[in-house]
Amino acid sequence: MKYCLTTLQGLSLATITLLPLCAHSELLGYIGIQGRTYPMSAAEQAQGSETLSAVIAPEWFRQWNDGDDSFNIKAFYRYDSLDEERSHGDLREFYWQHVGADWELSVGINTVFWGVTESQQLVDIINQTDFVESADGEDKLGQPMIHFASIKGWGVIDVFILPQFRPRQFAGEAGRLRSTPATVNNQEFYQSSKKENHIDYALRWSHYLGDWNLGLSWFQGTSREPLYQAISHNGGIALAAYYPLIEQSGIDAQYISGNWLWKLEAIHRRGIGHSPAEDLSASTAGFEYTFTGINRRFWDLGLLLEYSWDSRSTAQAGIFQNDLFTGGRLSLNDIASSEILFGLSQDLDDAQSRSAVIEASTRIGDTVRLVGELYHFHSTRSDDPLYMIRRDSYLELGLEFYF
Repeated sequence: MKYCLTTLQGLSLATITLLPLCAHSELLGYIGIQGRTYPMSAAEQAQGSETLSAVIAPEWFRQWNDGDDSFNIKAFYRYDSLDEERSHGDLREFYWQHVGADWELSVGINTVFWGVTESQQLVDIINQTDFVESADGEDKLGQPMIHFASIKGWGVIDVFILPQFRPRQFAGEAGRLRSTPATVNNQEFYQSSKKENHIDYALRWSHYLGDWNLGLSWFQGTSREPLYQAISHNGGIALAAYYPLIEQSGIDAQYISGNWLWKLEAIHRRGIGHSPAEDLSASTAGFEYTFTGINRRFWDLGLLLEYSWDSRSTAQAGIFQNDLFTGGRLSLNDIASSEILFGLSQDLDDAQSRSAVIEASTRIGDTVRLVGELYHFHSTRSDDPLYMIRRDSYLELGLEFYF
């Protein structure tokens, strides 16, 4: 049995025998401020052209029982000066975890990530996307769950029970990166009669086999990706999210060979019962090749190439229906951990449909991080998913102060 040294100092042996096992806690996180500008005039008059927002994201954890038990909290709140719907808070994590000899159990709110590809993550289905945060869709809402992991020599089996569904939050009338007409919040429709209280289930097996990293997953429950239907709203027409029931099977694989990193994600999804969702197959596959020490400063440059395909009709498919993503990741390997990610996604069915991104970050001292994003969207066809945000290209700069 172990005890904290600071706990033992100045105490008698009789007192020590009554103390709990060594516990440790820590508070960390960051405070940030971002400015975003949209150079092009908006598609609708109500939408603004620039915004200033602030973020606070504290984290706290406590460990005890020789580290076998822990409690973890990660909160998030953003205030946005332009769009009141983008001003929101969320508990990303709020869970207890116990670690056994070859198993783990977590109960509470948590964030789980699956996937290996850069341009999109098809298999990542546990958490709902925080849709008002960023255009890349990588920010996620915390998901209530019971998560059991069995860790064996032949792989890890993850079992999830997901008792509460989190609907997406959409930009408001004044916000950008939104649909036309706008999608309203708090008026969701569900295929399940239990609505957001439908219990979802998921399983995943993952394992390392030499240079391979493999994952097989299965999910049954309310789709994290909504369909949309027109409704009457404030004397006009708006859109509302509809969440069907689905079953999804997926595979993700990654293979390392020297400087090559090969990646694959593929899913098959079908609607349950009288679901209006189309059955679909979709995949993203490609590679990243890294040139190391490309100059005297020992920079690393990774070149990215990925192809995405989706079997759905244009009406239900996302932006990656038949698209090629090319890009790169430049790591300066300096004391400031400076990095630049850039990429272009081109629709192979329509030469006028494309999007581009540049993301960069560097540290200033030990506790300040400078970040920047540049997104560009271009489309001329009204049935293209990119068409609604064709005028929402933006530049964002931010500072993050870590504590």
